[in-house]
Amino acid sequence: MSSAKPFDIPKAHVWNAYLAVKASKGGPGIDGICMDEFEQNLKNRLYKIWNRLCSGSYFPAPVKQVDIPKADGGTRTLGIPTIEDRIAQAVVKQYLEPMVEPHFPEDSYGYRPGKSALDAVATARRRCWRDDWVLELDIRNFFDTLDHKLVLTAVSRFTDCRWVLLYVERWLKADIQAPDGTVIRRGQGTPQGGVVSPLLANLFLHLAFDKWMAEQFPNIHFERYADDIVVHCRSKKQLDWIRAQIEKRLARCKLELNSEKTRVVYCRDSNRHEKWDCNSFDFLGYCFRPRTARDRQGRFFVSFSPAISAKASRTLRQVIRRAWRLRSHVFLDIDSLARWLNPKIVGWINYYGRFNRSALHNVLNHINHALEVWAMSKFKRLRRRKVRARRWLRAVAQRSPGLFAHWPYQGWMTRAV
Repeated sequence: MSSAKPFDIPKAHVWNAYLAVKASKGGPGIDGICMDEFEQNLKNRLYKIWNRLCSGSYFPAPVKQVDIPKADGGTRTLGIPTIEDRIAQAVVKQYLEPMVEPHFPEDSYGYRPGKSALDAVATARRRCWRDDWVLELDIRNFFDTLDHKLVLTAVSRFTDCRWVLLYVERWLKADIQAPDGTVIRRGQGTPQGGVVSPLLANLFLHLAFDKWMAEQFPNIHFERYADDIVVHCRSKKQLDWIRAQIEKRLARCKLELNSEKTRVVYCRDSNRHEKWDCNSFDFLGYCFRPRTARDRQGRFFVSFSPAISAKASRTLRQVIRRAWRLRSHVFLDIDSLARWLNPKIVGWINYYGRFNRSALHNVLNHINHALEVWAMSKFKRLRRRKVRARRWLRAVAQRSPGLFAHWPYQGWMTRAV
């Protein structure tokens, strides 16, 4: 590398960053360039990124504002960087992640290698059986209100690398371009949708919450996935006290709890009978609440346990109706349809079926209904004949019980009528 360049960044890091961005399959930024178009001049584009990073002349383009609907009726604003900027961010992520990862505690699960949301759900389930109370924390507009100076201070706790600190600051301050073309200046926050944003958020909350909790309250356990946090307490008195301490700590970090969404939950089961209005909470697509269960001797009891949440179930049904739109895929035969849908269905079953899989049947039945609608659209003899279409689908399931990934979990579909 030329000695004129102030920063020594190996070209291999840019190549590895490109491979990571390509695997994530994101859409284009404000320049409208998708991955296929980017790869038409791949060698020169990657060289340009490397050269600008090494020389200090790299400045990110504004991120594209994309508003997506939320289950509660509101919207979540994403900031989509260009592919070039995502690759540059991935270079910094690859440099920074190995430095900060060893410092993160076991109870931090979000965006970490070797950890998953299901790990967090399993730990929360075990602790809900042990501790009577849960404090479900909701930080108000977390990604949009992060203080830039505090984020940079947090990053500098782990590295003094000049180019990492320089580019992190530029990404934090990058403008946002609204759908109408208006450019919005940003004085705080980090856009959801960037490659490096999850790592910055994780790093910040590690210092603001995880490390502080471990040092000040080592006997109070929690699970954190990004800004979704569940705290377990032995008593209501302990919960009220720790909530007040957390509010003070977040205020010092220029964050605040959303009082409307922060919930105090009593984990009621067969052995817990205290009266409290709130006996459920949602965490990572699962709803924790009292449920009927059966022990090894076949006796029924009430267990405080997770299953797919109503919100997640509603979202999956919307995907089936609005995204899949099976009635517009009548050009496919049933085998091709199964090959297209099965990876999606398997993913849902593997995630939402890990705990109390029977609660997922509402979604799986909705898939069957969509297949019936597809059959009525494809075959003239089945049009406007729901009963006949249902019989046809069950006959297919009896002949080929493994054709669709969810049928083996629905014995009634494959049993002879």
